[in-house]
Amino acid sequence: MHNLTEFPSNATTYNSLSVIIKVCVVIPVFCIFLYCIAVMLHIFASHRQYLDSTRYILFAYMLTNDTLQLLSSVLLLLFVMGHVKLSIAYCVPLLFLSTATFQNTPLILATMCLERYVAIFYPLQRPAAWRSDRIWVIILSLWLISCIYPIVKYSIVARDAAAVDILSTAVLCKPNIVTTSPVQALFQLGIYILFFAVVAVVILFTYVRILLETRKLRQDKVSVSKAMHTVLLHGFQLLLCVLAFTHPITETLLVLHANWLPEDIAFFNYFCFILTPRFLSPLIYGFRDQNLRGRIRKTILCCSNKVKPSERGKLQDDISAS
Repeated sequence: MHNLTEFPSNATTYNSLSVIIKVCVVIPVFCIFLYCIAVMLHIFASHRQYLDSTRYILFAYMLTNDTLQLLSSVLLLLFVMGHVKLSIAYCVPLLFLSTATFQNTPLILATMCLERYVAIFYPLQRPAAWRSDRIWVIILSLWLISCIYPIVKYSIVARDAAAVDILSTAVLCKPNIVTTSPVQALFQLGIYILFFAVVAVVILFTYVRILLETRKLRQDKVSVSKAMHTVLLHGFQLLLCVLAFTHPITETLLVLHANWLPEDIAFFNYFCFILTPRFLSPLIYGFRDQNLRGRIRKTILCCSNKVKPSERGKLQDDISAS
C-alpha cells in the first residue's frame, strides 16, 4: 500500500477532506449542545423558583462552566486543524480558560454531592454557606482553586517568554507550547489525578452516608433515595470526565491496530473522550430531573410561553421537595 507522502497532491486532498469532515462533525454537535444549554439556562432565568434552590444554582453553574470548557476546546481544535497561528497574548488566555474549566468540573460535582448531603442531614438548619443567597461564596472558592494551577503554569511561561514579543510572535495554539518537558507533563497529570481522586472520595463518602441514612429512616425515604441516586449520577459524570485521561491507551491501540494519521487519532480521542462526555454529562443530569424535563419539552416545542399561577405553585412545591 502506497504512503500518502509519496503523492503530495493526494496527501493535500486527503488532509483538506479530513478537516472538512471533522469540522462538519464537531460544529453540529457543539451547536446542539449550546442550544440545549441555552434552553436550560433560559428556564432557570425565567422561573425564580429555580434560583431559590442551591441545587439548581450549582447545576446552572456547571452548565456555564462546561459551556466555557467546550467553547475554548472547540476553538483550539479548529485553530489547530486549520493551522491558524495566534499571538501568544491570545493563545495563553484561551489555554488558561480551557485548563481552569477542565479542573473546575470535578470540583463542581463534589460540591453538588455535598449539597445533597447537607440537604439530607441538615434539612432545617442548613449552614449559611449552603443557602441559595450565599452559595456564591462556594462558587467563587471553586473558581479560585481551579485557577491556582493554571496561574502558576502560565506565569512560568510568561517568565520564560519575557524576551519574546507576545503580541507579534505567532504560534500554533496547542498545550505543548506550555508543557515542554516530560517533568511538566507528569506534574500536570499528577494535579489532575489529585483533583479527580479527591472528588471520587467525596462522592463515595456522601453516597455511603446517604445509603446508611436510607436504611435508618422509616419516613421520607423517597427524598433520601432521590439524593442517593443523584450522588450516584454525579459519580457517573465523574467517570465520563475521567475518560479524558484514557487517550494514551487509545492512541497506543490505534497505532498498533489501525493505519491512522496522528491528527486523526488525536481527533478521535478528542471527540470520543473529551467532547462527547462533556456533551452528555449535563444533558443526562438535566433531562433526568423531573422538574426540568417537562419545562425543557415545553420550551423546545414552544407549547407554553408562560407559566400559569397554579403551575408556578406546583413548581415551587416540586423544587422544595427535591
